[in-house]
Amino acid sequence: MGTFRYSEWDGTQDIFEPEADSLMSELERSLMNHGDLSYALRQLQRGGLQDSQGRRLPSIQDLLQRLRQRREQQLDKYNLGSVMKDIQAKLDNILKTERTGIERRRNDARDKAKSPTGDLPQDVRERLLKTMEEMAAEHLAKLDALPKDPGGLIRELSQYDFMDEDARRQFEELMDMLKKHALQSYARDLVNQFQNMDPGAMASVRNLLEAINQMLEQRLRGEEPDFAKFMEQFGDFFGPNPPQDLDELIERLQDQIAQARSLLDSLSPEDRRQLEEIMDSMMDEATKMELAKMANALEQLLPSDDLRKQYPFRGRETISYDEALKLMEKLQKMDELEEQLKDSQYSRSLETVNDKLVKELMGNESAEELERLRSINKVLEDAGYIRYKDGQYELTPRGMRKIGQRALEDIFAQLRKDRSDGHRLITRGIGGERVEETKRFEFGDDFDLHLQRSIMNTLQRSGQRPPVRMRVDDFEVYRTEAAARSATVLMLDLSLSMPMRGNFQAAKKVAVALDNLIRTQYPKDSLYIVGFSSYARRIKKETLAMMNWDEFDPYTNMQHGFFLARQILAKEQCSNRQIILISDGEPTAHFEGEQIYFQYPPSMRTLQITLREVRRCTQTGITINTFMLESGRFLGAFITQMARINKGRVFFTNADSLGQYLLVDYIDHKHKRV
Repeated sequence: MGTFRYSEWDGTQDIFEPEADSLMSELERSLMNHGDLSYALRQLQRGGLQDSQGRRLPSIQDLLQRLRQRREQQLDKYNLGSVMKDIQAKLDNILKTERTGIERRRNDARDKAKSPTGDLPQDVRERLLKTMEEMAAEHLAKLDALPKDPGGLIRELSQYDFMDEDARRQFEELMDMLKKHALQSYARDLVNQFQNMDPGAMASVRNLLEAINQMLEQRLRGEEPDFAKFMEQFGDFFGPNPPQDLDELIERLQDQIAQARSLLDSLSPEDRRQLEEIMDSMMDEATKMELAKMANALEQLLPSDDLRKQYPFRGRETISYDEALKLMEKLQKMDELEEQLKDSQYSRSLETVNDKLVKELMGNESAEELERLRSINKVLEDAGYIRYKDGQYELTPRGMRKIGQRALEDIFAQLRKDRSDGHRLITRGIGGERVEETKRFEFGDDFDLHLQRSIMNTLQRSGQRPPVRMRVDDFEVYRTEAAARSATVLMLDLSLSMPMRGNFQAAKKVAVALDNLIRTQYPKDSLYIVGFSSYARRIKKETLAMMNWDEFDPYTNMQHGFFLARQILAKEQCSNRQIILISDGEPTAHFEGEQIYFQYPPSMRTLQITLREVRRCTQTGITINTFMLESGRFLGAFITQMARINKGRVFFTNADSLGQYLLVDYIDHKHKRV
């Protein structure tokens, strides 16, 4: 039955709420298939979940896909080549402004030379006009001779004497911007505090770089620099969010260098060459030397190969260098978050995923979904189904019971459709299990009184009104069902053929369900699990859900399984002892002394040794009931011979109906007439 919770609507309730029982249902499916609790828990996070009201919780894979789509949207939006086009456009506008200014000044000089009025004599005005004409022609010739590439153009314009003040101002602003870009390639946070990059600002940057390099050299020598003293002197360079220690500063600087390198790597080869030339020309030799020293030291302390990446931009929208660097930072964070999400699929929890990154890059909704994914393990822990012990999660006894209950429900689902009255109970007796039927009390019966019916018997007999006087023959007691105690060994074939033919999961589910059935309904019974392939060994019931087949082991040693089962049942003091064998193949291995023999197809010797062990089981009163998941002429002959010796039953079945046959057989033959 589902659980329903009611509360006042506040607009936030339409969210996925993990429920322990639903989570256990999903966990049980994965455990039946793979037998690995850690893997099953990761599958819950990776596969996506749906609650009882149909709301779906995205999986880690869904979050990864959502993140990748957002990254692709950025790559599809921008044209990174516009970074160089932006610089080229500014240069073109500077040249246009300069040419326009030259023409304006020349025209002004001509107008003054022709004017009949003025303070200057005519000959002086004519000489001034000639000088202006010569200057204009000289500057226009220089402009015509300028190189076409942006780097060469900037170098020549740096030596050019502008005639137009507006063009000079534009060029100085461009140079200031490019100097910032050049320094941003190494330390974006540091230069953002400067309004312009005049000689004083450049000197301050060099002093800062020298101080950083001194700390880095000390760290490389194994010394611990005085970071607090450094921040006292240079803390204002870092704005409102300064690094808290040298390690954080190193990480920030290396991230920013990687972002600038990724930007260059993502440009076309020609644009990259031109931009590198421009950046290199913006800095003096002393500054370039300090930057090179810093980059080399950072690379030794924190290699950046994993951070640097080429991005395939394919959009049309223009973007500036500043915006491109911020975009590279965003893409770098996306890469970092993607790695965290991918790694979380193989770790015990999602604690390594950065909440702030998820919220920043994917929004509040994704951050809330991540938190709910994180809560999966906690919900199961709080419900008492799993616990964290010795560095890994394990099922608790309650979790094992829950999985057994689920397996039992799955197996009997079809039976409920076919039989509405449950399982047949035909035996009555004393001292057994109570049933809902009642009977008149007889001497020797357990006095398990049904009070209401006993009083009704008195009233019907005497017709008196209360108070009434009861007699012994008015008493009605509950009937009891006499149940025989039994000890069972479930022998499971773990050889490679079982999963290859799809039989292992069914057999494992039967084992879990049978264990739960006996624990809950027949607690006086004993159940043992023996797994066998090349050899047999006992399997603890606590690890049933995690049980798996023997990988790379194709052999089936029934003889050793029967031997071990016989030893186990020899210690049980009850008359009903049985082995339930579930297998899909004939014996292909046996022991003689301590020597093991393998042969496929099975040798006559293996069959003889196996049947010899069947006889020993029969002689000690052990019944062998066999459920064969495959049938063939040779296999059928062997199983028939085994049943003839032991007088046990044989069921040729398949994975779909194995559980129904086996458990119904166990229950229907549980009670004996007394």
